[in-house]
Amino acid sequence: MMLLRNLFAAICVLNLAVGLPFAHAAVSKTADQKLKTLSLKDKLKILEQKQNGKNEHFIFDLPVTYNHKVSYWISYYQTRGKNFFRNWLEKSSKYMPYIQAELKKAGLPGDLGYMVMIESGFSATAISTASAVGPWQFIPSTGKHYGLTQNYWIDERRDLQKSTKAAIRYMTDLHAEFGSWYLVAASYNMGEGGLRSKIKKFGTKDYWELVRLGALPQETQDYVPKILAALMIAKAPNLYGFRNLDHEFPLSYEFVKAPAGTDIELLADYLSVTRKSLKDLNAELVLGYIPKTSKQHWIRVPVGSLGVAQQFFRDQNKKFALD
Repeated sequence: MMLLRNLFAAICVLNLAVGLPFAHAAVSKTADQKLKTLSLKDKLKILEQKQNGKNEHFIFDLPVTYNHKVSYWISYYQTRGKNFFRNWLEKSSKYMPYIQAELKKAGLPGDLGYMVMIESGFSATAISTASAVGPWQFIPSTGKHYGLTQNYWIDERRDLQKSTKAAIRYMTDLHAEFGSWYLVAASYNMGEGGLRSKIKKFGTKDYWELVRLGALPQETQDYVPKILAALMIAKAPNLYGFRNLDHEFPLSYEFVKAPAGTDIELLADYLSVTRKSLKDLNAELVLGYIPKTSKQHWIRVPVGSLGVAQQFFRDQNKKFALD
């Protein structure tokens, strides 16, 4: 039963689960006193009632472990990393609904979406020292293997929709081999070949045992604890000191087929939206335009602007015909 497997997670979000506010110290003190009078059985029962009420925010669909490594990263995000983690939390409301919906549609745990938070902070333009690019940080070879086009004018690793679908296929393959979501995350971080050799050498497929044995690179030893810390905080931000978050609106857009030669900046001006916002919607366009030598390409425009965008393309076609 997931509730019992995620015992610590249940206790972590208990204050919010029973509806106790945190805004005032006096109220929090009363809440603490009330919690102390409840048995563990009662606490779990309250949380289960919340979950049965379909309050999915408090449900963990990854096994949750709490140890000194997870505790370290929770503390780090609350202190030295508080500013950027707060930014991640605010951006998560924009990107996570789509990511988690796609994961669940594919039968994968929705909490794997927090990998994107750790990988890139949801940045489409993030680039690692290993040339990994985009929200899911695909290296060139893995991106190509899972169908992400990369050339001088387009890099689909930067496209949230396309890279999420590729990541789902990749993680499905990793889980088929390793059988553990912790090992899926570890192999995603260090490469399946490297993890495969470590499992063979040390004779265990237990992630925490591999960590204890020092079998994994330090980055990979920290990777799963970072994900666990992130999802624990994200599911109960008030509990960890992240209050009054300025959440961004979920992604919303329409698709339109743009002809070769389309310049995103000129289209943004025509639509009366910021150039940055339209570029962000179409982050896969590395150059910010579709080359005239290319074919037409589906792009994203803000909801409600489809007709205006199509008029822009008609005007541009007339202009090109006159040139």
